[in-house]
Amino acid sequence: MYRTNTCGELRIDAAGRTVTLAGWVQRARKMGGMTFVDLRDRYGITQIVFNNDTDAALCEQANHLGREWVIQVTGTVAERTAKNPNLPTGDIEIIASALTVLNSAMTPPFTIEEETDGGDDLRMRYRYLDLRRPNVRRNLELRHRMTIAVRDYLDKQGFLEIETPMLVGSTPEGARDFVVPSRMNPGQFYALPQSPQTLKQLLMVSGMDRYFQIVKCFRDEDLRADRQPEFTQIDCEMSFVEQDDVINLFEGMAKFLFKEIRGVELTEPFPRMSWADAMKYYGSDKPDTRFGMTFVELDSVLKGHGFSVFDNAAYIGGICAEGCASYTRKQLDQLTDYVKRPQIGAKGMVYARVEQDGNVKSSVDKFYTQETLQQLRQAMDAKPGDLILILSGDDVMKTRKQLCELRLEMGRQLGLRDKNKFSCLWVVDFPMFEWSEEEGRLMAMHHPFTHPKDEDIPMLDTDPAAVRADAYDMVINGVEVGGGSIRIHDSELQAKMFEILGFTPEKAQEQFGFLMNAFKFGAPPHGGLAYGLDRWVSLFAGLDSIRDCIAFPKNNSGRDVMLDAPAPLDARQLDELQLDLRPAAE
Repeated sequence: MYRTNTCGELRIDAAGRTVTLAGWVQRARKMGGMTFVDLRDRYGITQIVFNNDTDAALCEQANHLGREWVIQVTGTVAERTAKNPNLPTGDIEIIASALTVLNSAMTPPFTIEEETDGGDDLRMRYRYLDLRRPNVRRNLELRHRMTIAVRDYLDKQGFLEIETPMLVGSTPEGARDFVVPSRMNPGQFYALPQSPQTLKQLLMVSGMDRYFQIVKCFRDEDLRADRQPEFTQIDCEMSFVEQDDVINLFEGMAKFLFKEIRGVELTEPFPRMSWADAMKYYGSDKPDTRFGMTFVELDSVLKGHGFSVFDNAAYIGGICAEGCASYTRKQLDQLTDYVKRPQIGAKGMVYARVEQDGNVKSSVDKFYTQETLQQLRQAMDAKPGDLILILSGDDVMKTRKQLCELRLEMGRQLGLRDKNKFSCLWVVDFPMFEWSEEEGRLMAMHHPFTHPKDEDIPMLDTDPAAVRADAYDMVINGVEVGGGSIRIHDSELQAKMFEILGFTPEKAQEQFGFLMNAFKFGAPPHGGLAYGLDRWVSLFAGLDSIRDCIAFPKNNSGRDVMLDAPAPLDARQLDELQLDLRPAAE
């Protein structure tokens, strides 16, 4: 056998035993007549000692080892003289008696250590080396433990794990599909699933009652830190349930994961916040509630005083940063520049300091009396030493989102976004539809299979934009970790939904006839939820991006720089698929 033990398991009670280890050379260092090698595998690091006085030939062989060489070592476990408290194996070392080089290695392009000297692109190009780093490996171990815990929880709740196809029909109503040409059906295409949505609903029609799947999903959309073109969902569906049934069960799963994985016991029910309140007080449907600084609307206080920026605004909102009145002009200018960045888009920022004597000093003092500024202070519930930051704009929702970015930046600067603190909530009562300027029509905010709230169904004919959905998202620390809804199970209501979304009956039948027809054979009331596994793992690992909890991620351009994908097809493959390519637009 190649090894009797791993590099992470030996302790002082093994002293005197003869063992064989195998792994990679983390580092080698020569000190006098001794050579020390740190040998690493997935499980840890063990120090190997080669002594020139007892075996000069063996020590000379060890002196030629390079970083990341793969070796096998046999020797005797001994207590270390200079112990290393930072290593689980730090009390022992192996006095080597035999060494076999299993494979030499080129010098890696970056250091295989927690704090590496490799940039993102370089590490992604050599991802198989990056995965040797302990911190990246731990993320995958965390991911493994989470999937085991998820399966355990859902199995105990009576769920069946059922696989659904990876090659499905295109559903252009959602995000852009990744499409797959069919050689046997020329001119026709599969799509990779954005979600198993319709398939899991069909499983409810089939009587499976409780389904789950840890499933790959694909969306051809713009990328950011918490998005990849392919991602993994914990996808679930249940029959004979209402919204509270789904929320309670998956809140239970969240609490189970916190306790099982992080050792955090959450006993209180997660608060619920309506979508309207989330937008009003936080400017986001995924509010970070680890800290306050909620929005206050200031139109009634600040309009009508001759300051045209406010007088002509559709929305004026402020936040109060406690104890920040000491911010310098330079710091305030930096905040102004921050909100004026193109990706945020504010035109400027107004501030007001509450002095220790209670007076308010503002960047727009000449337009406002101290009496009005005191009204501002009262509206903001600001105390001496606090700083009030104000944004305004012509578009209410857009300005709220800008104020949201300012709030999050202040939370970051003040250390209020602690990754070891968790604030969980449900956002509920989403709008059923949102207006698309690009399409010039109403679009489903979630998807067209979401059930409207029963009391709002009459408004589908009179005011569909006002209809709320039986939809819910779980948000933790400002990250949407999952969401779902109660589904439509009545074919007539589903047809009505497609009509509002601009589908002709023929188009609806063409794309979703299989589901609407299935409903006619007795569909139970049903609903579900999908958690984002990548987001859960990155949350528990304290990461800013989901990439480091995925074994082989894509970069910010959606490319796999290791495999150099996507890549052109050769002419023979295109001919087999009967595809002709037109030149890319310049």
